[in-house]
Order: sequence, then C-alpha cells, then structure tokens
Amino acid sequence: MNNIRRKRLSALRDELEKIAGELEDVKSDEQEYMDNMPENLQGSSRYEAAEQAVSSMEEAIDSIQTAIDSIQEAEDQ
Repeated sequence: MNNIRRKRLSALRDELEKIAGELEDVKSDEQEYMDNMPENLQGSSRYEAAEQAVSSMEEAIDSIQTAIDSIQEAEDQ
C-alpha cells in the first residue's frame, strides 16, 4: 500500500475513533439517566427504552472498534 492510501486510512480511523468517543459519551449520559431513575420507574417502558438504547450503543461502539481494528490491520500491510 502506498503512503497516500495509508494516510487516507489513518484519517478514516481517526474519524471513527472520534465517533466512537462521542457515542461513548452519549451512552454514558443515557446510563446515568437510567441509574438515577426513581425506583418506581425502574421496569417501566421508559426504563426499558433507555436500557435498550444503552445496549444498542454498546453494540455500535463494538462494531466501530472492530472497524478501527480492521483499518489498523490494513494500514500495517
């Protein structure tokens, strides 16, 4: 791989790392919202929706990390 393509991959990896960080921030905010929900609302549809959102964001972060790892592997070739 030439240096131009390697630099493009590096830039894409950097963008994905930024996105993953921002998504982690949103997930943390949603988790905090869940953790501070009054006991009488735990188990409610609001709580379940927040719980599902956190789970979905965790999956997204994992997928982004997999993409970052694959790009890094390609850069190393």
